[in-house]
Amino acid sequence: MSDDDWRHPVINGVGAVLLLISLIYKPNPASIAIEFSWFAISLIGLVRALKNRQRAKAENASTTSS
Repeated sequence: MSDDDWRHPVINGVGAVLLLISLIYKPNPASIAIEFSWFAISLIGLVRALKNRQRAKAENASTTSS
């Protein structure tokens, strides 16, 4: 899987959510803050990957139609 694939940030986000769930049972404020940060970073990465994917599809459509 390449690093610009949309699945990469999704996997990271799922991991952050699972760790946050585990932190419900034994809270650690520093770890909670880190996992929220990872989740936010994963969301940003997912949005960027999806935008890049849309841009690539639009470029392919414009080059094939001309």
